[in-house]
Amino acid sequence: MEKPEHIWFLLSRNLSGEASTQEKEALMQALQQQPCLMQQYELLQRLWKPQQSASPEEITARVSQILQRSALESVEQASPVEQEYNEQPVSRVARLRYLRPVRWAAAVAGIILAVYTWQQYHLVPSTTGNEIVAKKGSKTRTLLPDGSTVWLNAGSSITYDPVFAGNTREVTLQGEAFFDIVKQPDKPFIVHAGDLNIRVLGTAFNVKSYAEEPTIETTLIRGLIQITRLADSAGAPIYLHPHQKIVLARAEHGLAPAPVIAAAQSAAVKPEDAIVNLDSSLKENERFETAWLYNRLEFRGERFEDLAKKLERWYNITIHFEDEPVRQLVWTGSLEIETTEQAFRALTEALPFHYEIKGNDIYIRSGDPAK
Repeated sequence: MEKPEHIWFLLSRNLSGEASTQEKEALMQALQQQPCLMQQYELLQRLWKPQQSASPEEITARVSQILQRSALESVEQASPVEQEYNEQPVSRVARLRYLRPVRWAAAVAGIILAVYTWQQYHLVPSTTGNEIVAKKGSKTRTLLPDGSTVWLNAGSSITYDPVFAGNTREVTLQGEAFFDIVKQPDKPFIVHAGDLNIRVLGTAFNVKSYAEEPTIETTLIRGLIQITRLADSAGAPIYLHPHQKIVLARAEHGLAPAPVIAAAQSAAVKPEDAIVNLDSSLKENERFETAWLYNRLEFRGERFEDLAKKLERWYNITIHFEDEPVRQLVWTGSLEIETTEQAFRALTEALPFHYEIKGNDIYIRSGDPAK
Protein backbone atom coordinates (compact mmCIF):
# COMPACT_ATOMS: atom_id res chain seq x y z
CA MET A 1 0.00 0.00 0.00
CA GLU A 2 1.26 3.45 -0.89
CA LYS A 3 2.42 5.66 1.99
CA PRO A 4 0.09 8.63 2.70
CA GLU A 5 2.75 11.21 1.89
CA HIS A 6 3.40 9.56 -1.49
CA ILE A 7 -0.33 9.58 -2.26
CA TRP A 8 -0.44 13.31 -1.47
CA PHE A 9 2.52 13.83 -3.79
CA LEU A 10 0.83 11.90 -6.60
CA LEU A 11 -2.47 13.69 -6.09
CA SER A 12 -0.93 17.17 -6.08
CA ARG A 13 0.93 16.36 -9.32
CA ASN A 14 -2.29 15.08 -10.88
CA LEU A 15 -4.32 18.14 -9.87
CA SER A 16 -1.61 20.44 -11.20
CA GLY A 17 -1.57 18.56 -14.52
CA GLU A 18 2.08 17.45 -14.37
CA ALA A 19 1.60 13.76 -13.45
CA SER A 20 3.11 11.22 -15.85
CA THR A 21 1.11 8.24 -17.12
CA GLN A 22 2.86 6.00 -14.59
CA GLU A 23 2.08 8.39 -11.73
CA LYS A 24 -1.58 8.59 -12.75
CA GLU A 25 -1.80 4.80 -12.78
CA ALA A 26 -0.07 4.57 -9.39
CA LEU A 27 -2.50 7.12 -7.93
CA MET A 28 -5.58 5.33 -9.27
CA GLN A 29 -4.32 2.00 -7.93
CA ALA A 30 -3.67 3.49 -4.49
CA LEU A 31 -7.07 5.21 -4.33
CA GLN A 32 -8.92 2.08 -5.43
CA GLN A 33 -7.43 0.30 -2.43
CA GLN A 34 -8.76 3.01 -0.12
CA PRO A 35 -12.37 3.96 -1.01
CA CYS A 36 -12.53 6.79 1.52
CA LEU A 37 -9.57 8.46 -0.14
CA MET A 38 -11.11 7.97 -3.57
CA GLN A 39 -14.21 9.85 -2.38
CA GLN A 40 -12.07 12.72 -1.14
CA TYR A 41 -10.11 12.78 -4.38
CA GLU A 42 -13.29 13.05 -6.43
CA LEU A 43 -14.45 15.85 -4.14
CA LEU A 44 -11.21 17.76 -4.61
CA GLN A 45 -11.47 17.36 -8.37
CA ARG A 46 -14.96 18.86 -8.36
CA LEU A 47 -14.05 21.78 -6.12
CA TRP A 48 -10.54 22.60 -7.24
CA LYS A 49 -10.52 24.44 -10.54
CA PRO A 50 -7.34 26.55 -10.72
CA GLN A 51 -7.69 29.99 -12.27
CA GLN A 52 -4.85 32.32 -13.14
CA SER A 53 -6.81 35.29 -11.85
CA ALA A 54 -7.78 33.79 -8.48
CA SER A 55 -6.76 35.93 -5.52
CA PRO A 56 -5.24 34.50 -2.31
CA GLU A 57 -8.59 35.14 -0.57
CA GLU A 58 -10.42 33.13 -3.25
CA ILE A 59 -7.89 30.32 -2.97
CA THR A 60 -8.28 30.26 0.83
CA ALA A 61 -12.08 30.20 0.48
CA ARG A 62 -11.86 27.33 -1.98
CA VAL A 63 -9.61 25.37 0.38
CA SER A 64 -12.05 26.05 3.22
CA GLN A 65 -14.89 24.78 1.03
CA ILE A 66 -12.91 21.61 0.33
CA LEU A 67 -12.49 20.98 4.05
CA GLN A 68 -16.14 21.73 4.88
CA ARG A 69 -17.45 19.47 2.13
CA SER A 70 -14.97 16.81 3.14
CA ALA A 71 -16.21 16.84 6.73
CA LEU A 72 -19.86 16.80 5.59
CA GLU A 73 -19.39 13.87 3.23
CA SER A 74 -17.43 11.99 5.88
CA VAL A 75 -20.40 12.24 8.24
CA GLU A 76 -22.93 11.34 5.54
CA GLN A 77 -20.95 8.24 4.58
CA ALA A 78 -20.11 7.19 8.13
CA SER A 79 -21.52 4.13 9.84
CA PRO A 80 -24.49 4.57 12.21
CA VAL A 81 -22.12 4.52 15.16
CA GLU A 82 -19.99 7.28 13.67
CA GLN A 83 -23.06 9.41 12.83
CA GLU A 84 -23.77 9.57 16.54
CA TYR A 85 -20.38 11.14 17.13
CA ASN A 86 -21.88 14.35 18.59
CA GLU A 87 -24.50 12.52 20.65
CA GLN A 88 -22.40 10.07 22.64
CA PRO A 89 -18.76 9.25 23.30
CA VAL A 90 -17.07 7.00 20.76
CA SER A 91 -13.91 4.98 20.87
CA ARG A 92 -10.56 6.41 19.81
CA VAL A 93 -10.58 4.09 16.78
CA ALA A 94 -13.97 5.34 15.61
CA ARG A 95 -12.88 8.95 16.15
CA LEU A 96 -9.79 8.37 14.01
CA ARG A 97 -11.87 6.75 11.28
CA TYR A 98 -13.93 9.94 11.14
CA LEU A 99 -10.99 12.32 11.16
CA ARG A 100 -8.71 10.51 8.71
CA PRO A 101 -10.46 11.60 5.45
CA VAL A 102 -10.67 15.20 6.67
CA ARG A 103 -7.01 15.23 7.61
CA TRP A 104 -6.14 13.77 4.24
CA ALA A 105 -8.14 16.47 2.45
CA ALA A 106 -6.59 19.11 4.70
CA ALA A 107 -3.11 17.91 3.79
CA VAL A 108 -3.86 18.04 0.07
CA ALA A 109 -5.57 21.41 0.37
CA GLY A 110 -2.55 22.67 2.25
CA ILE A 111 -0.31 21.49 -0.56
CA ILE A 112 -2.46 23.30 -3.11
CA LEU A 113 -2.45 26.52 -1.09
CA ALA A 114 1.29 26.28 -0.52
CA VAL A 115 1.96 25.77 -4.23
CA TYR A 116 -0.24 28.74 -5.09
CA THR A 117 1.50 30.94 -2.51
CA TRP A 118 4.94 29.86 -3.76
CA GLN A 119 3.98 30.74 -7.31
CA GLN A 120 2.75 34.19 -6.29
CA TYR A 121 5.99 35.07 -4.51
CA HIS A 122 8.51 33.35 -6.80
CA LEU A 123 7.21 34.28 -10.23
CA VAL A 124 8.94 37.56 -10.94
CA PRO A 125 6.85 39.88 -13.15
CA SER A 126 8.61 41.42 -16.14
CA THR A 127 7.59 43.44 -19.13
CA THR A 128 7.32 40.30 -21.23
CA GLY A 129 5.70 37.97 -18.68
CA ASN A 130 6.75 35.77 -15.79
CA GLU A 131 10.37 34.97 -15.08
CA ILE A 132 11.73 31.92 -13.27
CA VAL A 133 15.37 32.00 -12.13
CA ALA A 134 17.65 29.24 -10.85
CA LYS A 135 20.54 30.99 -9.16
CA LYS A 136 24.09 29.66 -9.27
CA GLY A 137 24.52 26.76 -6.89
CA SER A 138 20.88 25.67 -7.22
CA LYS A 139 18.35 24.06 -9.55
CA THR A 140 14.59 24.49 -9.70
CA ARG A 141 11.48 23.02 -11.25
CA THR A 142 8.40 24.95 -12.30
CA LEU A 143 5.00 24.23 -13.81
CA LEU A 144 4.00 26.35 -16.80
CA PRO A 145 0.44 27.62 -17.41
CA ASP A 146 -0.33 24.74 -19.81
CA GLY A 147 0.79 22.06 -17.34
CA SER A 148 4.21 21.56 -18.96
CA THR A 149 7.15 21.07 -16.59
CA VAL A 150 10.52 22.80 -16.80
CA TRP A 151 13.64 21.98 -14.79
CA LEU A 152 16.21 24.80 -14.73
CA ASN A 153 19.91 24.16 -14.20
CA ALA A 154 22.08 26.49 -12.11
CA GLY A 155 22.52 30.00 -13.48
CA SER A 156 19.50 29.74 -15.80
CA SER A 157 16.20 31.53 -16.35
CA ILE A 158 13.09 31.42 -18.52
CA THR A 159 10.48 34.08 -19.28
CA TYR A 160 7.00 33.37 -20.64
CA ASP A 161 3.47 34.69 -21.02
CA PRO A 162 1.63 34.00 -17.73
CA VAL A 163 -1.42 32.65 -19.59
CA PHE A 164 0.07 31.58 -22.95
CA ALA A 165 -2.33 33.80 -24.88
CA GLY A 166 -2.37 33.51 -28.66
CA ASN A 167 -1.83 30.62 -31.05
CA THR A 168 1.52 29.50 -29.61
CA ARG A 169 3.15 28.81 -26.25
CA GLU A 170 6.50 30.58 -26.19
CA VAL A 171 9.33 30.79 -23.65
CA THR A 172 12.75 32.43 -23.77
CA LEU A 173 15.62 30.51 -22.23
CA GLN A 174 18.91 31.77 -20.86
CA GLY A 175 21.06 28.88 -19.66
CA GLU A 176 20.06 25.21 -19.50
CA ALA A 177 16.65 23.60 -19.05
CA PHE A 178 14.89 20.28 -19.47
CA PHE A 179 11.37 20.57 -20.86
CA ASP A 180 8.55 18.03 -20.56
CA ILE A 181 5.83 19.53 -22.74
CA VAL A 182 2.10 18.81 -22.63
CA LYS A 183 0.84 17.97 -26.11
CA GLN A 184 -1.48 20.58 -27.68
CA PRO A 185 -1.49 19.97 -31.46
CA ASP A 186 -3.31 23.23 -32.18
CA LYS A 187 -0.91 25.30 -30.05
CA PRO A 188 2.79 24.59 -30.68
CA PHE A 189 5.37 25.18 -27.97
CA ILE A 190 8.39 27.29 -28.99
CA VAL A 191 11.65 27.78 -27.07
CA HIS A 192 13.75 30.82 -28.00
CA ALA A 193 17.38 30.04 -27.15
CA GLY A 194 20.00 32.44 -28.45
CA ASP A 195 19.42 32.77 -32.18
CA LEU A 196 17.51 29.47 -32.35
CA ASN A 197 13.81 28.69 -32.34
CA ILE A 198 12.93 25.19 -31.15
CA ARG A 199 9.37 24.23 -32.06
CA VAL A 200 7.55 21.27 -30.49
CA LEU A 201 4.05 19.87 -30.00
CA GLY A 202 4.49 17.43 -27.13
CA THR A 203 7.90 16.15 -26.17
CA ALA A 204 10.76 16.00 -23.65
CA PHE A 205 14.09 17.58 -24.48
CA ASN A 206 17.12 19.38 -23.04
CA VAL A 207 18.47 22.74 -24.24
CA LYS A 208 21.80 24.21 -23.13
CA SER A 209 22.20 27.85 -24.15
CA TYR A 210 24.45 29.78 -21.77
CA ALA A 211 25.35 33.22 -23.13
CA GLU A 212 29.01 32.82 -22.12
CA GLU A 213 29.39 29.58 -24.10
CA PRO A 214 29.94 29.54 -27.89
CA THR A 215 27.42 26.79 -28.71
CA ILE A 216 23.79 25.83 -28.16
CA GLU A 217 23.13 22.14 -27.55
CA THR A 218 19.74 20.48 -28.02
CA THR A 219 19.03 16.87 -27.00
CA LEU A 220 15.73 15.12 -27.67
CA ILE A 221 14.48 12.38 -25.34
CA ARG A 222 11.07 11.73 -26.91
CA GLY A 223 8.75 13.31 -29.48
CA LEU A 224 9.89 15.50 -32.37
CA ILE A 225 11.38 19.00 -32.49
CA GLN A 226 12.11 21.44 -35.29
CA ILE A 227 15.10 23.79 -35.07
CA THR A 228 15.50 26.99 -37.10
CA ARG A 229 17.79 30.01 -36.94
CA LEU A 230 16.30 33.48 -36.60
CA ALA A 231 18.66 34.88 -39.25
CA ASP A 232 18.08 32.01 -41.65
CA SER A 233 14.31 31.91 -42.19
CA ALA A 234 14.81 30.71 -45.76
CA GLY A 235 16.99 27.78 -44.72
CA ALA A 236 15.65 24.27 -44.26
CA PRO A 237 14.77 23.46 -40.63
CA ILE A 238 16.59 20.66 -38.81
CA TYR A 239 14.47 17.93 -37.21
CA LEU A 240 15.52 15.88 -34.20
CA HIS A 241 14.08 12.47 -33.35
CA PRO A 242 14.30 10.63 -30.00
CA HIS A 243 17.85 9.98 -28.71
CA GLN A 244 19.43 12.54 -31.01
CA LYS A 245 21.27 15.78 -30.31
CA ILE A 246 22.90 18.60 -32.22
CA VAL A 247 25.35 21.35 -31.22
CA LEU A 248 25.03 24.69 -32.98
CA ALA A 249 27.46 27.62 -32.92
CA ARG A 250 25.97 30.77 -31.43
CA ALA A 251 25.72 33.44 -34.13
CA GLU A 252 26.46 36.29 -31.69
CA HIS A 253 29.91 34.86 -30.93
CA GLY A 254 30.94 35.35 -34.54
CA LEU A 255 32.72 32.01 -34.53
CA ALA A 256 33.12 29.60 -37.41
CA PRO A 257 30.63 26.75 -37.09
CA ALA A 258 31.84 23.50 -35.58
CA PRO A 259 32.44 20.78 -38.22
CA VAL A 260 29.15 19.09 -37.52
CA ILE A 261 27.32 22.36 -38.07
CA ALA A 262 29.32 23.25 -41.14
CA ALA A 263 28.10 19.99 -42.61
CA ALA A 264 24.51 20.81 -41.68
CA GLN A 265 24.75 24.18 -43.41
CA SER A 266 26.44 22.87 -46.54
CA ALA A 267 24.28 22.50 -49.61
CA ALA A 268 26.12 19.27 -50.43
CA VAL A 269 25.23 17.60 -47.13
CA LYS A 270 21.78 16.91 -45.72
CA PRO A 271 21.05 18.48 -42.31
CA GLU A 272 20.30 15.00 -40.95
CA ASP A 273 23.96 14.04 -41.49
CA ALA A 274 24.97 16.56 -38.79
CA ILE A 275 22.81 14.97 -36.09
CA VAL A 276 24.45 12.78 -33.45
CA ASN A 277 22.62 9.56 -32.51
CA LEU A 278 22.82 8.79 -28.79
CA ASP A 279 22.93 5.38 -27.14
CA SER A 280 19.24 4.55 -26.68
CA SER A 281 20.06 1.61 -24.39
CA LEU A 282 21.16 3.95 -21.59
CA LYS A 283 18.75 4.59 -18.76
CA GLU A 284 17.53 8.16 -18.38
CA ASN A 285 19.66 8.74 -15.28
CA GLU A 286 22.80 7.48 -17.08
CA ARG A 287 22.80 10.02 -19.91
CA PHE A 288 25.61 12.54 -20.06
CA GLU A 289 23.39 15.26 -21.54
CA THR A 290 20.88 15.22 -18.67
CA ALA A 291 23.14 14.12 -15.79
CA TRP A 292 22.50 17.47 -14.07
CA LEU A 293 18.87 16.46 -13.52
CA TYR A 294 20.20 13.69 -11.26
CA ASN A 295 22.64 15.97 -9.42
CA ARG A 296 25.71 14.89 -11.37
CA LEU A 297 28.17 17.29 -12.98
CA GLU A 298 29.82 15.36 -15.82
CA PHE A 299 32.64 16.51 -18.08
CA ARG A 300 34.45 14.81 -20.94
CA GLY A 301 37.69 16.03 -22.49
CA GLU A 302 37.10 19.61 -21.33
CA ARG A 303 39.79 22.23 -20.86
CA PHE A 304 39.99 23.63 -17.35
CA GLU A 305 38.87 27.09 -18.48
CA ASP A 306 35.70 25.54 -19.96
CA LEU A 307 35.10 23.26 -16.98
CA ALA A 308 35.51 26.32 -14.74
CA LYS A 309 32.28 27.80 -16.14
CA LYS A 310 30.36 24.69 -15.08
CA LEU A 311 32.01 24.64 -11.66
CA GLU A 312 31.15 28.29 -11.12
CA ARG A 313 27.47 27.67 -11.80
CA TRP A 314 27.38 24.36 -9.92
CA TYR A 315 29.00 25.66 -6.72
CA ASN A 316 28.21 29.39 -6.96
CA ILE A 317 31.88 30.30 -6.98
CA THR A 318 34.25 32.47 -9.03
CA ILE A 319 37.41 30.88 -10.41
CA HIS A 320 40.54 32.93 -11.07
CA PHE A 321 43.33 31.43 -13.21
CA GLU A 322 46.75 32.82 -12.35
CA ASP A 323 48.68 31.42 -15.32
CA GLU A 324 47.99 30.13 -18.83
CA PRO A 325 49.23 26.49 -18.64
CA VAL A 326 46.71 25.54 -15.95
CA ARG A 327 43.85 26.74 -18.17
CA GLN A 328 44.78 24.11 -20.74
CA LEU A 329 44.56 21.06 -18.45
CA VAL A 330 42.00 18.60 -19.85
CA TRP A 331 39.48 16.83 -17.64
CA THR A 332 37.15 13.83 -17.87
CA GLY A 333 35.10 12.77 -14.87
CA SER A 334 32.08 13.59 -12.74
CA LEU A 335 31.13 15.21 -9.44
CA GLU A 336 28.01 14.47 -7.46
CA ILE A 337 27.88 15.00 -3.70
CA GLU A 338 31.27 16.63 -3.26
CA THR A 339 31.59 19.99 -1.54
CA THR A 340 33.69 22.70 -3.18
CA GLU A 341 36.75 21.69 -1.15
CA GLN A 342 36.23 17.99 -1.88
CA ALA A 343 35.74 18.68 -5.60
CA PHE A 344 39.01 20.56 -5.99
CA ARG A 345 40.88 18.04 -3.88
CA ALA A 346 39.60 15.29 -6.18
CA LEU A 347 40.67 17.24 -9.26
CA THR A 348 44.22 17.63 -7.94
CA GLU A 349 44.43 13.88 -7.49
CA ALA A 350 43.84 13.45 -11.23
CA LEU A 351 46.09 16.29 -12.47
CA PRO A 352 48.44 18.42 -10.35
CA PHE A 353 47.67 22.07 -9.78
CA HIS A 354 47.56 24.42 -6.84
CA TYR A 355 44.35 26.03 -5.57
CA GLU A 356 43.40 28.38 -2.77
CA ILE A 357 39.84 28.91 -1.55
CA LYS A 358 38.91 32.32 -0.19
CA GLY A 359 35.19 32.37 0.46
CA ASN A 360 33.48 32.02 -2.91
CA ASP A 361 36.68 32.83 -4.83
CA ILE A 362 38.99 30.04 -6.00
CA TYR A 363 42.53 30.94 -7.11
CA ILE A 364 44.21 28.38 -9.37
CA ARG A 365 47.76 28.13 -10.67
CA SER A 366 50.11 25.50 -12.02
CA GLY A 367 52.21 23.52 -9.57
CA ASP A 368 52.22 20.71 -7.08
CA PRO A 369 49.12 20.94 -4.81
CA ALA A 370 51.23 19.81 -1.84
CA LYS A 371 53.41 22.92 -2.07
